[in-house]
Formats: sequence, C-alpha cells, structure tokens
Amino acid sequence: MSIIWAVLIGFVVGLIAKMLTPGRDPSGFFITAAIGIAGSLAATFLGRSLGWYATGETAGFLGALVGSIILLLLYRMLKR
Repeated sequence: MSIIWAVLIGFVVGLIAKMLTPGRDPSGFFITAAIGIAGSLAATFLGRSLGWYATGETAGFLGALVGSIILLLLYRMLKR
C-alpha cells in the first residue's frame, strides 16, 4: 500500500516540480508525471536506506518534491 501512496504523491509532486523549476521544459505531461513518481520512489527508498523512514512509510511531501526536482533537472540536462 505504501508504494501506491508514493506513486500518487509522486504524480502530484511531479506537476508541482514542473511549475517550480524555471526555464523551458522539453517534457510533456506524462514524462513529467513519471519523473515525479520516480523522484517520490527514489526519495522513499533513499530515506529508508538512510534510516529516515521506517518500513511502510513513504517519503514526505518535501522529500518527494526535492527528489523529483533533482530528477527533472537531470532530465533537462540530458535532453539538451
């Protein structure tokens, strides 16, 4: 169930990350949502491995937002 919450939070966070990052965005709606989901999942698993979250907990909203902003910026760098 925690993975489902991470995906739902990641979807919303991906859209917010797109609005917060300045500049032209070469990605569309689905790629941005996928990057948000990946950022949320990465923040969840990184937080668990570092001991920030217990098993069954998902990354917080801010953690997922930071993860998806980082992935979105990396995607933009690679797309150039």
